[in-house]
Amino acid sequence: MIATICRKAHFNAAHRLHNPNWSDAKNIEVFGKCNSPNYHGHNFDLEVRIRGEVNPDTGFVMDLAVLGILIKEEVEDRFDHKNLNIDCPEFDEILPTTEYFVKIIYDILRPKLQKEQLLHITLHETQKNSAEYGDW
Repeated sequence: MIATICRKAHFNAAHRLHNPNWSDAKNIEVFGKCNSPNYHGHNFDLEVRIRGEVNPDTGFVMDLAVLGILIKEEVEDRFDHKNLNIDCPEFDEILPTTEYFVKIIYDILRPKLQKEQLLHITLHETQKNSAEYGDW
């Protein structure tokens, strides 16, 4: 039997969208208030979904408590209350957009799972805006 489990998490982080190869005017035009030189913050909601074979002995795809610890140690502890531009080397060479951020989280968690398990990440930047990345 194949099933999908989901674990949710929440953390806060600040960022600034600013392309150093562009003029200030173009950055303001493209990124608007997200280009504030004083940064701005988001209350991120994260959904981590794992699809895989249900273990007949446990009834689990994966123990959700173990997944919760993994998310806390690998994602929340790394990004919560951080300035993504300044504090997080993952964004040294790329803009801290939600699209890149969701891929970074996927890349952090993917090696921690069994190869046969599929991973899908949804990162909500706001109640209206989110990005998804994953194996399906």
